[in-house]
Amino acid sequence: MSARAKIYTEPAPQWYDVKRAREIIQAYNTGQGSSQVADAFVAQSAVLAGTGSHRDFSYIAPDLPELTAENCVACMECVQNCPDAAIWGKVVTPTALDAELSHFAAEDDRSLIQRQLVKTTKFWKTYEKRKADDPTAAGGAWFGIFIDPTKCKGCGECVLACGEHNALRMIKKTRDNLPHYFSLWDFYKKVPETPSEYISAKLKVDIMLRDGANQYVGGAGSCMGCGEASVIRQLLAMTYEKVGSRYGVVAATGCNTVYGSTYPYNPYRAPWINSLFENAPTVAMGIRAFWDQTDRRDHALWVFGGDGAMLDIGFQALSRMLVSGMNIKVLIMDTQVYSNTGGQTSTGSFVGQEAKMSIHGTAVHGKQELRKEIGNICMMHPRVFVAQTVGPLTSHFYKSVEQAINFDGPAVINVFTTCQPEHQVADDKAYDQALLAVESRAFPVFIYNPDAGPTIASRMSLQGNPSSKRDWHRRKTRDGNEEVVDFITFARSEGRFSKHFDKDGQASVTLHHSMQDRLNNWRVLQQLAGVENSDFRAEIDAQRIHDVAG
Repeated sequence: MSARAKIYTEPAPQWYDVKRAREIIQAYNTGQGSSQVADAFVAQSAVLAGTGSHRDFSYIAPDLPELTAENCVACMECVQNCPDAAIWGKVVTPTALDAELSHFAAEDDRSLIQRQLVKTTKFWKTYEKRKADDPTAAGGAWFGIFIDPTKCKGCGECVLACGEHNALRMIKKTRDNLPHYFSLWDFYKKVPETPSEYISAKLKVDIMLRDGANQYVGGAGSCMGCGEASVIRQLLAMTYEKVGSRYGVVAATGCNTVYGSTYPYNPYRAPWINSLFENAPTVAMGIRAFWDQTDRRDHALWVFGGDGAMLDIGFQALSRMLVSGMNIKVLIMDTQVYSNTGGQTSTGSFVGQEAKMSIHGTAVHGKQELRKEIGNICMMHPRVFVAQTVGPLTSHFYKSVEQAINFDGPAVINVFTTCQPEHQVADDKAYDQALLAVESRAFPVFIYNPDAGPTIASRMSLQGNPSSKRDWHRRKTRDGNEEVVDFITFARSEGRFSKHFDKDGQASVTLHHSMQDRLNNWRVLQQLAGVENSDFRAEIDAQRIHDVAG
């Protein structure tokens, strides 16, 4: 459990020894933590809010991202998808830049900072054009990407998120270049916050330009490139954008509670409490009732949990919470495995995947049960907002979270979150795998808003899925041809399905069965949303012709 959020910025209570807290954090940062006695907060199973900001990974990560500023377009994708709050963007006005550069005596330092900034179309050319039309408008401003060397674990996900812009690349950390990163980060912290004139209400990705968006400050003990952490950062940023600090989190036991409370480091600036694996929604109901009774109806309350906590042992608690109609929001981090217990399968696992409790052998080829679709089940509860989304689809993700917060009642957001060790993919792959999960129908995205209309079709949107009127997505290749992206395409990219491919790369019967399951689920979603599938229609027509001919 974290302390109240105000402790992050305001004086701690009189009974808490701030000096002692700093001593303990310093001891852990220097490898002497085991010799320290637990403080007063830990005696109450509490960790101060935001203490993760003091954790230092600079001596661990071997690589760091390097910015080629002239290639940056200020898309903010790298900032959105960093799991460790280690990379941030900032808009700097010419006046603010000149004022800050005057504090650096060395020409090399001033040159270093200037090379980190770029005149983008988004923040320079567009604003200069506006100022030409209206002299009172804000003029063009510099944009820069800055890396916190104490938080970066070197996963490289930011490079993949940057994509074809080629503005970022990973380089080896050395004694020569590391001081440059600290100098740049020091500049980032000292220069004024991005002026509000440069943050567009229409571009949700730009909320990460606000200092308040840093509600998950990094310093968590998560794996390199953790698919869950990026999503938590984004969700909390939007929550703060909507309600400020008036929110709290109930977390089901799982990876998120482990890497979120590695004593003495707590990455959250908001109050959160850890409950047992199966009853987080139940605890949330008690908190919601108390808040409503004490004039805190404007406070948002989130429940965090994995597919194990929400689809399996805790499903009854979740279902009861949804039926209650209480204004509680739920984030399900769907990894398809119990990551915290070594990767055993859950009812959210795909047919054929190999994991603990579902070993791929000569007789049984991985998990055989069909995947439980929690999004579909939640929609069948009375008046529940449901969204299924992924972090890299930033517009869809933020739209889902914003609508969930605005919805006066229970809301569930199910998010595909790659677990690199258990999915057996590279540390930098959470971004790519989430997008491929959507393209391949492994994890279709949708939004179901009960207030949008009287029918399921009017309430449900499949916007965000490619080739939404086809069975499988077809994408253009570099040579101009077309390729089908199906579930086998997805399975081929992850080690958990590797035993289903023979030496010639042919997929097993079990994997084809799993692919049919994904297609069947996709067709159900299309039917619910009122989207006619041209491939399915052609299949039905062909079958009718065959039956008549027979």
